Amino acid sequence: MEAPAKEQPKEPRKLIVSIGPHVHDTESTAKIMWTVSGALLPATLMSVYYFGMPAILVMLVCLISSMVSEAAVQWMLKKPITITDGSAFLTGLLLAMNLPANVPLYIPAVGSFVAIVITKHLFGGLGFNIFNPALIGRAFVLISFPKLMTTYVEPTMRVMAMDAKTTATPLVLLKEEGMAKLLEVFHTKAALYQDLFLGNRAGSLGETSVIMLLLGAAFLLMKRYITWHVPLPFIATVGILSWLFGGKEGLMTGDAIFHMMSGGLILGAFFMATDYVTGPSVRSAQVLFGISCGALTVLIRLKGGYPEGVMFAILLMNCFAPLLDRGMRSPVFGKAEAKGVKK
Repeated sequence: MEAPAKEQPKEPRKLIVSIGPHVHDTESTAKIMWTVSGALLPATLMSVYYFGMPAILVMLVCLISSMVSEAAVQWMLKKPITITDGSAFLTGLLLAMNLPANVPLYIPAVGSFVAIVITKHLFGGLGFNIFNPALIGRAFVLISFPKLMTTYVEPTMRVMAMDAKTTATPLVLLKEEGMAKLLEVFHTKAALYQDLFLGNRAGSLGETSVIMLLLGAAFLLMKRYITWHVPLPFIATVGILSWLFGGKEGLMTGDAIFHMMSGGLILGAFFMATDYVTGPSVRSAQVLFGISCGALTVLIRLKGGYPEGVMFAILLMNCFAPLLDRGMRSPVFGKAEAKGVKK
């Protein structure tokens, strides 16, 4: 008889440990980017209604320049061309919404190049940029062409209108001439609040209509693409501090409602300060980030040389986002310090 064959030792089971993420979702970068762009559609249409054909031209130049710049720099770096993911489109749209309707068309082209090529791709591309690309693009053209970037036109309410009368924004009127001049222009506070809410006032394309921006923001909140942790502390801080220190008659005489609906606060708080890449990810850090943005906005509005401070506030706080995340991150569950180990 043959001797029974020896059993081969079984291979030990391997425990495979991989890094996160361990839970996958159907959401993708492209879906998020295009959804945010869709949420801006009501404000975009309202800007066309108020500022006419010049608004359409500025937006087209921003969108085309952003996507062409993205494709060109990726081609030169021999990277896959990803203009279909919507990130360049969203950057161009946000930049357009931060520009006046009457700027020469080379300005949105320059701003788009700076936003995409310098701010985004020289830092490594999507997910690696430190600052919000659209805001850096706007900051660059504001510093380079200050007069053209601070000349605004009155709403025409005619889509095919090409010419309009230049005028000052409500924030400029308040800073330079006071509330009395604002009431002279808008007649009553109720009329002032109504025009601020609906968007019937001078300003950048996408910052004028508060109601349309809030509709888009509500959609993003419902979809859970953004949370309240940054925008609500941002807006509330602006309201509280402007009420405390914004009045000429002393403490607690400022107009909080005016400051919360003026300038680019709603656009910046909901659509730019909530950027996944350039803002903090820890909830407590997001709240502090929003409060700090609000405080800086009021400081610049009341004491700075510019009548508006939202852009500078967000860019300054972009620098501190990693530090806030590191300092306010929750302790890891089950973590213990090793005894007798020198650090």
